[in-house]
Amino acid sequence: MLWYFRAVGIRRIVEFILLTVFAVFFAGPLLNLAVLAFSGGWSYPDALPQQWSLKWWSFVLSKEDIAASIGLSFLIAALVTALSIVLCIPAAYAFARIRFPFKKVFLFSFLLTHAFPKMGLYVAIAVLFYRLGLMNTLLGVVLIHMINVLMFMTWIPTAAFRNVHAAQEESARDVGASPFRVFRSITLPMAMPGILVASVFTFLNSLDEAQGTFLVGIPDYKTMPIVMYSIVSDFPASAGAVFSIILTAPTLILLLAAQRLVSADVLASGFQVK
Repeated sequence: MLWYFRAVGIRRIVEFILLTVFAVFFAGPLLNLAVLAFSGGWSYPDALPQQWSLKWWSFVLSKEDIAASIGLSFLIAALVTALSIVLCIPAAYAFARIRFPFKKVFLFSFLLTHAFPKMGLYVAIAVLFYRLGLMNTLLGVVLIHMINVLMFMTWIPTAAFRNVHAAQEESARDVGASPFRVFRSITLPMAMPGILVASVFTFLNSLDEAQGTFLVGIPDYKTMPIVMYSIVSDFPASAGAVFSIILTAPTLILLLAAQRLVSADVLASGFQVK
């Protein structure tokens, strides 16, 4: 056994131990949720449930308000992502290509939503929304979600546009392509990975937003995170586990689908100011 450890090396052994600890730390809660969601009865000190059942899935999915909250959450997330793309992509292109006074100041201003406690910021915004008649409206909820994702949809696409060399655009113009044709055929396709990464994070952030939705949208607009609170407090843990899986599944699916695009290089370049 000693010769084996010497052959493998202390460094690799330590790396394997750290990787195992990280995997248990990351996957342990998810595995516990999965077991709890399919358990018909589970009590201490049993390592596994005494019986398996789908009754809590039927219970959760049969609730009308829960089904409505799932549809509403995906609708709001889709609207937030689409509107953020329309508004922020032109701004990101301007930050990447146009020189104008106080450019860095304006770019840093998108960090303000993450520089202060969220609830304090939301209360200040809610006062303004109340005067504008946006409280308890779909538009108000969408706007409060968009305020929270402006950083993702501006900084990451800005870095993506910067990574497109100006010489490539100039070459296309030299052969007669119009500025719009250059943007559509060269600049936008090459910047698309960064835009898709920002869109994924925007969609997931909107799905998980709870405080702003609670403050602006209650009582008519209850998204999945809002309903999650009542399920956890009013129903058994198995029901909360089922809803947690429903809430977590889109995150895992989208991140797995975008794993080729979500890289350290893309994210690191997205938070550099030049």
